Amino acid sequence: MGAHVSTTAPPTDKARGRKASGHAGDRGMNRIFRLVSTWSGALILATLAAVAIFLVLEAWPAISLGGEELGEQISWFPEDTSIITFVGPLIFGTLLAAFLALILATPLAVGVALFISHYAPRRLAQALGYLVDLLAAIPSVVYGLWGILAFAPIVYPVWNGIAETLGWFPLFEGPAADPPRVMATVAVVLAVMILPIITAVCREVFLQTPKLHEEAALALGATRWELVKTAVLPFARSGIISGAMLGLGRALGETMAVLMILSPGFLYSFAIFQAGQQQTIAANIAAQQPEAPPLGVSALIATGLALFVITMAVNMAARAVVARRKDFSGAN
Repeated sequence: MGAHVSTTAPPTDKARGRKASGHAGDRGMNRIFRLVSTWSGALILATLAAVAIFLVLEAWPAISLGGEELGEQISWFPEDTSIITFVGPLIFGTLLAAFLALILATPLAVGVALFISHYAPRRLAQALGYLVDLLAAIPSVVYGLWGILAFAPIVYPVWNGIAETLGWFPLFEGPAADPPRVMATVAVVLAVMILPIITAVCREVFLQTPKLHEEAALALGATRWELVKTAVLPFARSGIISGAMLGLGRALGETMAVLMILSPGFLYSFAIFQAGQQQTIAANIAAQQPEAPPLGVSALIATGLALFVITMAVNMAARAVVARRKDFSGAN
């Protein structure tokens, strides 16, 4: 047998130089990318810290004063009420409106997302996807006008019927206000506003379900609903939670729609069919800020600081829930 002779020519010094130069260039680009990414993350944290410091500094004059001084210098501030006591009902109204909207919107959003991703024909699914996404482009002031001029007049008989039937339950205590500028109307409008956000997130997560999981379920004789229940929903659980928390953040900070619809009050009341019961932080800031004195602006910023803390807590809780299932999550 003859000796094997290699026909491959060894790389020349010029080729080796180009290869080494390419590796050096890649290392340089990796270093630049790492620095840019690090500084971008640090910039976000610095911006967040700057916002928090600004809110604390601007709110401190109102926080440091007692209720008597605030009541004397601010016409709309209740007498003998500290800033903590003042912001309490606003926090309650904000959370009540946001959670009611979330309870109404999340099941509907999950259903719409499932229909688009697993039930509707492709053309219909694309059309529905576009329509749902267009809802997110409508300004909040348009939702407010629709809520007060179109939705409120036709919904009063519904609220009144529920109040008469289920009025024994504190949430549905009557009589229902006419016109229904109440928390129930606000909750429905907010639910419509956050519906496209939750639907878009859920739809993308449902579409990421591994095809092998779906095919295995179908091979075992599962129906379409059993496929969704055993393969799609468990995989998308964290993604659904992420979408819901994203919608909750939108509902917490909504201003114009709430301001235009809700008849405000400063009570700890669950009566969502009665007017003059609750108010939200964002709507109160928008209503009082134009004519507020400097100390009044400080008091409003203090309420904004409370909303900032609530939003941060919601986002941190959502991330914690998602991180618990990061190994089997459509959100990651």
